Amino acid sequence: MNPENLRLKNRDLSWLAFNHRVLQEAADPTVPLYERIKFLAIWSSNLDEFFRVRVASMRALQRLKKKTQKKLDVEPDKLLKRLLKAVTLQQEEFGTIFRGQIKRELGRQRIFLVREEELTEPQKDFVRRYFREHVQSLVEPFFLSEDKEPPFLENQTLYLAIQLWRKTPPDKKDSEHYAVVGIPSVLSRFLLLPPEKGHQYIMFLDDVIRVCLGEVFPHHEVGESYAIKLTRDAELYIEDEYVGDLLGKVKKALIKRSEGLPSRFLYDSDIPKKMLSLLKSIFKLNDDDMVNGGRYHNLSNFFNFPNPESPALTYESLPPILRKDLMDGSLFESMYAGDILVHYPYHSYDTVIKFLEDSANDPDVLSVKITLYRVAKKSEVAQQLIRAAHNGKEVTVFIEVKARFDEESNIHWAEEMEKAGAKVLYSLPNLKVHAKLCLVTRKESGTERRYAYLSTGNFNESAAKLYTDFGFFTADERLTAEIEKVFEILCREKHKARFEHLLVPPFTMRQGIEDLIRNEMKNAKKGRESSIIAKMNSLEDPTIIEKLYEASNAGVKISLIIRGICCLIPGIKGMSENIEVVSIVDRFLEHARIFVFHNGGDELFYLSSADWMKRNLDRRIEVGFPIYDMKIRKQLKTVLDFQLRDNVKARVINKKLDNKIRAGNAEEKIRSQYECYEWWKAEENRRH
Repeated sequence: MNPENLRLKNRDLSWLAFNHRVLQEAADPTVPLYERIKFLAIWSSNLDEFFRVRVASMRALQRLKKKTQKKLDVEPDKLLKRLLKAVTLQQEEFGTIFRGQIKRELGRQRIFLVREEELTEPQKDFVRRYFREHVQSLVEPFFLSEDKEPPFLENQTLYLAIQLWRKTPPDKKDSEHYAVVGIPSVLSRFLLLPPEKGHQYIMFLDDVIRVCLGEVFPHHEVGESYAIKLTRDAELYIEDEYVGDLLGKVKKALIKRSEGLPSRFLYDSDIPKKMLSLLKSIFKLNDDDMVNGGRYHNLSNFFNFPNPESPALTYESLPPILRKDLMDGSLFESMYAGDILVHYPYHSYDTVIKFLEDSANDPDVLSVKITLYRVAKKSEVAQQLIRAAHNGKEVTVFIEVKARFDEESNIHWAEEMEKAGAKVLYSLPNLKVHAKLCLVTRKESGTERRYAYLSTGNFNESAAKLYTDFGFFTADERLTAEIEKVFEILCREKHKARFEHLLVPPFTMRQGIEDLIRNEMKNAKKGRESSIIAKMNSLEDPTIIEKLYEASNAGVKISLIIRGICCLIPGIKGMSENIEVVSIVDRFLEHARIFVFHNGGDELFYLSSADWMKRNLDRRIEVGFPIYDMKIRKQLKTVLDFQLRDNVKARVINKKLDNKIRAGNAEEKIRSQYECYEWWKAEENRRH
């Protein structure tokens, strides 16, 4: 965790650099206005999670004794200062983008975000009426005093801290009082006011309440009000997973999550020092908890910012491509004929739903086995599994109830599937199951044949519209037989197994990747062409990074496409001069993992659910799967080629983490996500 390591970039500083790339999209004038507003929402949502998880863990490390910190090679105090400094700079940039660019552009579209002092009298009447009819019953004021028990500040909930004076005779002066009022989260954060003279007006719910504070405190004179928010530790601390009811422990831990220790107290920078000092004392906060912010918090609510001009200010539609050849006939016949690759969100996720639907309804299907990591709240995947169980299929579902922030949705669907008769298995002790697998066994001509679907992304049809991932359908017995072994491990029928084709941590993936890198080094030292292309979300594992440095020094050309955390430092002479790293942030979230090794000209291709992080390689069940089909290999190389030539949305990752756009041929603009969509569309047209 030492931020000064000369061979490894600190993972949290690297993550903040990724979030800055998100902020760059919000500042990009070529991005449609309402998409820029969404990037502000993504940045804010990401930062909230960063404080709930990463900063909270550093707070825990701060509480360790100095001797223990030294043993762990940890300096949480120094690192936290650097992180908070970086966050502060990004918050300032956020404010500049929002106030100086976004609001100005909204004004050009005759859309105005107004504050309480800017309202006309008719607008004030409308706001007061809305407050009385929809808001007032949900607003509960709490008076603050150091002599009284303070109110409990709910995690991530918005509050206004308010100055008050009791109404007294003119010749008497009352001392200042303080109160807090929660901003109801059940209501829309934004109020669309009646248009006037062709102009649209929008108001934060915070400011609606500010207008009406006199009605909340009828016996007081109301002064200024300031936004505050407390972020709490989101980690689930589960004692000894080996003992007792894990599902019950997770449910109890979810209840306690909302009561976690503070990791950030965000406050309006205009708040008076006296008032801030009182809040700090009443809520028993430390200096490290205090984070300077703006007038408005929880700006992830910008996801739902009203768009009166829709859809003119958003991205043009890219309708998902439907693989008609797979949807019209028997998917089992298509899979038997050869392996199939689909690429979301360019392709429709309906193919996966059809696979599950066919499995549920086909009388020859005997069993369905599946791993679920993040289940959509309205899940057609889960519904098809329930249907399969109702139809008498043997349905086995391994569901990960420790998938952070999706625990409740996963538990809900697990219980629904269990009611339908499915065999539901829950998390393994000290391991998360992150593999994305579905194995269907079908009776054909007196024998049993297995069909499999593997993916780089979750069985989540909502995410499949926003995340770029690969789905792979196969009946290749080399792969399906080993997928069966994975399920035997998950069902506790085996503790380990031999894998010749799949890369499965914690058994074979780390060793397999290291062997593949060594093979490229061996070829480079013999003067043969050698290269590695790897695309993933995060690269953090120190051992793998050192192996990549060794390969670079041996002359292996290494091209990395890393969306998020990258602890490897590229382009350093004598260490990583043969390594280039780019990161692509665009309208879709890059989520697929692809690994290509030159292998003396006989290239080896793998798709995977796993990033190259310690947690993925050592503490999870993942699956990396080889691609043997030559046509699919060519498809993957085409996608990678688009991304490696992207000069519109690709940023160069370097030692400085300054996120500069990758230079390229100025006359040939390549935006890889759009190139991919058009290429896949042309592929579908050629198919017909």
